[in-house]
Amino acid sequence: MDEHAKIYIAGHRGLVGSALMRRLSQATGSALPASPRPLAGEGPGERANGTEGGPYTRLLTRTHGELDLTNQAAVDAFFETHRPDYVFLAAAKVGGIHANDTYPAEFIRDNLAIQTNVIHAAYRNKVKRLLFLGSSCIYPRLAPQPMKEEHLLTSELEPTNRPYALAKIAGIEMCWAYNRQYKTQFLAVMPTNLYGPGDNYHPENSHVIPALIRRFHEAKLANTPSVIVWGTGTPKREFLYSDDMADACVYLMNLPAEAFVPLLGQDRNDGLAPLVNIGVGHDLSIRELAETVASAVGYQGKLEFDASKPDGTPRKLMDVTRLNAMGWQAKTGMREGLAAAYRDFLSRG
Repeated sequence: MDEHAKIYIAGHRGLVGSALMRRLSQATGSALPASPRPLAGEGPGERANGTEGGPYTRLLTRTHGELDLTNQAAVDAFFETHRPDYVFLAAAKVGGIHANDTYPAEFIRDNLAIQTNVIHAAYRNKVKRLLFLGSSCIYPRLAPQPMKEEHLLTSELEPTNRPYALAKIAGIEMCWAYNRQYKTQFLAVMPTNLYGPGDNYHPENSHVIPALIRRFHEAKLANTPSVIVWGTGTPKREFLYSDDMADACVYLMNLPAEAFVPLLGQDRNDGLAPLVNIGVGHDLSIRELAETVASAVGYQGKLEFDASKPDGTPRKLMDVTRLNAMGWQAKTGMREGLAAAYRDFLSRG
């Protein structure tokens, strides 16, 4: 990606999008705010050449209030006006088990609308490359471990997040269909479970790490003797620090054509979708995770596991052989990443 190219980050305020913003605007370790103010003569959230932040100095962003990605006419108008060269499609309706179970209609409706509108507009406006961000929940509930890209659609999905997973699978298939029919360069990446700065710490609708950070922090302040954790604690999960994920995404988008184009399935008959896993390649149990988060927060009480609550998929470990073979590996350890995530939580007051 040329440093003067226009790069649109859809969903720039979320966990994924804010990490992408930091990575794309990174120079000597500096990072821009999640939603930079426009300069004179720019539209909302567009940075002109030569402004602070490099190496990528023309980052396009829009809040939901400025651009509703479920509105096809609004998305079309945005792309026709600003003509981004590259797109990172990180916008999505996301949440944990409780949120997926409570709002299944919104999870499938909103995600289908967002990705359909953005992917089609990217094709119509000749975007050079698009990166579609998915989730490891696209893989079958009982997929072989670790999960390889070719395990997609080989058996049943996890019921607790099936609407969201089906929407993301449709996004992968849409990228693949456009690549085959129109020779677009749309790649899907499936990050494992993410955590880090910019996460959602809502007490009911957040993912497991931010939920545990909040719960242990509040218990520490209140001197609560014990904290209840949902499920048995036996399922195993893999976790990736969000800034590592963003680094992998930018790495992939910067691959030379001879390495990038073969990933797209433009002429492929082997059934392998344009899909790359992003992860660390190892996992830990929810019990081990809870103990590690409690240590990072400084909570010293007892952990109690409520087996009446759902566990979800027994194990979700990504096979990252494909990505590692391209020359990228995660760098941030769990304790280092959790410490940074807790500092982010504390900074929100």
